[in-house]
Amino acid sequence: QVQLVESGGGLVQAGGSLRLSCAASGRTFENYFMGWFRQAPGKEREFVARIIWRGDSTYYADSVKGRFTISKDNAKNTLYLQMNSLKPEDTAVYYCNVNQQYWGQGTQVTVSS
Repeated sequence: QVQLVESGGGLVQAGGSLRLSCAASGRTFENYFMGWFRQAPGKEREFVARIIWRGDSTYYADSVKGRFTISKDNAKNTLYLQMNSLKPEDTAVYYCNVNQQYWGQGTQVTVSS
C-alpha cells in the first residue's frame, strides 16, 4: 500500500558527491516526517536526516551537518539526499523512511579513501 524505492547509490571517492532519491507511492504523507537512516556492516542503524513532508523543517545528524542536504518534491512524492564531501565513514546502506514506519529496500553507498 505504501512503497518506497531508493536509488542513486554507488561507489565514489572521498570528497565526492552523490544524490540519493526515494520515490514514494501508494499514499500521500501530509503530516509525516520523511527521512534517511543508514547502516554499515556490524553497526547499528543510525539516523541521518529528516524533513517534515508538509513543511520544510529539517534536522540532521551531527556527523553529516554541513555536508548533506535533505529535500523533497511533494508533487513528485520524492525525497532526496544530496551528499557532498563524502567520507569513507559514510559508507553504508541508506534507507528511506516515512515516520519510521515504512521503509525502502536501501541503496548502497561506498566511499573509497
